[in-house]
Amino acid sequence: MRYTRLFGKTSREVPRDAELPSHRYLVKGGFIDQLMVGSWTLLPLGWRVVNRINNIIREEMDKTGASEMLMPLMHPKDVWNKTGRWNDPGVREIMYQFKDKRGREFCLSFTHEEVVMDLVGKHISSYKDLPVKVYHFSTKFRNEPRARGGIIRAREFLMKDLYSVHTSEKDLMAYYEEVKQAYLRIFSRLDMPVRVVEAGGGVFTEKHTHEFQLIVPTGEDTVFYCDECLWGQNKEIFGGREGSRCPECKEGRVVSANAIEVGNIFPLGQKYAQMMGVTFVDKDGERKIPWFGSYGIGTGRVMGAIVECCHDSKGIIWPASVTPYDVHLLSLSGGESVAERIYCAAEESGLEVLYDDRDGSPGVKLADADLIGIPVRVIVSAKSIAAGGVEVSRRSGGKAEIVSVEKLAGKIKELYSEKLKAKS
Repeated sequence: MRYTRLFGKTSREVPRDAELPSHRYLVKGGFIDQLMVGSWTLLPLGWRVVNRINNIIREEMDKTGASEMLMPLMHPKDVWNKTGRWNDPGVREIMYQFKDKRGREFCLSFTHEEVVMDLVGKHISSYKDLPVKVYHFSTKFRNEPRARGGIIRAREFLMKDLYSVHTSEKDLMAYYEEVKQAYLRIFSRLDMPVRVVEAGGGVFTEKHTHEFQLIVPTGEDTVFYCDECLWGQNKEIFGGREGSRCPECKEGRVVSANAIEVGNIFPLGQKYAQMMGVTFVDKDGERKIPWFGSYGIGTGRVMGAIVECCHDSKGIIWPASVTPYDVHLLSLSGGESVAERIYCAAEESGLEVLYDDRDGSPGVKLADADLIGIPVRVIVSAKSIAAGGVEVSRRSGGKAEIVSVEKLAGKIKELYSEKLKAKS
């Protein structure tokens, strides 16, 4: 992509209500644009990042045996009435409900448990049809009373939600643990050192659930965890005090931290199936109620959370796994023809390049490259050509290196290979 043709350019203006680095940098870098409070457009750079996040999630969901589909965003009232959630005060507080011209009532999806259970009731009859494991990437609508932080807490946002239906609680909890491990792999691949903490069920279930929390100073959640083992709880259910012995290992101490919730998993039990009249016939011919679980990751929020932990005073530093482009190519005075040649050859090398082909000053181009945050930068100038090639550097710092044009593609792939090796 030539920068002159890219829709959504960098900006020097900081949003007046921007409290978080992710809000400032994603807007200034040309990744997102606000339509209204809590509603954001993912511009081309932002959409590329989210797609890379989605692909990582998709790969790990598929490994669990789940199948991807797509469900409607507008739901009829009667589906939600079956579970009693249409009139639940906690649900009504955040659900967008409305009537059409004929007076029929609908809502915009804030989750899809009812829709999935309606589907399951139509398509399963026997234990041989179970388990069902389905997921989709779609928009969710929640009337957040405090939409803030750019896309960290929005009223309209992208989410991956997975749902599973099982013949027994044992089978449900085995898959629940499998998804937990899949989530940990996802966040590891995203360079996000999350902690798994126990949490309440909110409007979804009376059972305890689990959240995946990214520890960052700007997080609005408070979590308590052991400084020695993996035990953790969120503020909502924690009943102890900071500094006490860990209730799990008895060795470590309980510490607290601010965090951003980037994923959650819910063992929903049998209540949804029971309320919606969904059953199956087991191997003995008896009619049974299936067990249900749901598992969510807000992919737009994940992009914002990555920026919260991957930035410096100049801008974003994207992890290699989600960078919008592999290389940021900059042509400075005297390097235009060589930069054009590199750009045109990029497709053959398998590298995706953002080429800053503007006539702007070196200072503007370098500042924008820092702000956008692509991990590998290639600068072509009369000075670099005189030194034997092009200047290659990492966004995260380190010494720049002069590399010949012939060896450039290999050097870039080597840098990414080093990152992956260091991560694994």
